[in-house]
Amino acid sequence: MLSLKMALLASLCIALVIFSERLFPFALFSRKDPPPLIRFIEKYIPSMVIAILIVYCLKDMSFSSSPYGVPYLVGVGAAVVLHLTLKNPMVSIFGSTIIYMILSRVLG
Repeated sequence: MLSLKMALLASLCIALVIFSERLFPFALFSRKDPPPLIRFIEKYIPSMVIAILIVYCLKDMSFSSSPYGVPYLVGVGAAVVLHLTLKNPMVSIFGSTIIYMILSRVLG
């Protein structure tokens, strides 16, 4: 059993580590331009992460059994349409998730 003192000490240590991690890039690159590798990562990593997430989300889609991947495809389509029309990532994420969940329950 963890005592209150130990739990508070552990929480303080974790908070300091997280704060240090968040501060590190700002302290490192505050006075000079970042190196080309960091510029590359800054430019291309977000798109690569999104592509990986889409592949991961669609890996279990099955066209051979009902509902034939309809909730997945409609959910992805809804995310694209919502994002292109509203330009709000949170609305795209939550809206398409809600649409997917409703369709997977109704059709599944």
